[in-house]
Amino acid sequence: MTVQRSRRITARARITGRWRIVQMALWDQDVVDLVQPGYIVFAGSSDGQFGFAVVEGWMDCAHSDLDGRAHVAFSWDGSDEGDAVCGRGWATQHEDGTLEGELCFHLGDSSGFVAHRDE
Repeated sequence: MTVQRSRRITARARITGRWRIVQMALWDQDVVDLVQPGYIVFAGSSDGQFGFAVVEGWMDCAHSDLDGRAHVAFSWDGSDEGDAVCGRGWATQHEDGTLEGELCFHLGDSSGFVAHRDE
């Protein structure tokens, strides 16, 4: 049990911070950056938030170690042009530091994304 907890803490530490969404499968970058540059943030605990286009979301995260890489799965709720939306998603950090994942809208679209650490 201690080893599992230690791996979650290590994975969480590697992925914690602000990430710039640089690519989404369903939307061009100018749409992603419509209101502000697209981003996803993982806080030090189990929460986070993201924003792209006219979508804002607040996440409930579960961190883990997936084959030696930092991984996080999350549920989220938020708004899309003021309408309530929710969904789920995940993200995994690759060896080169890139974050790759997917954001899914409940009963709606699902889009892969790529993000780089926002310095």
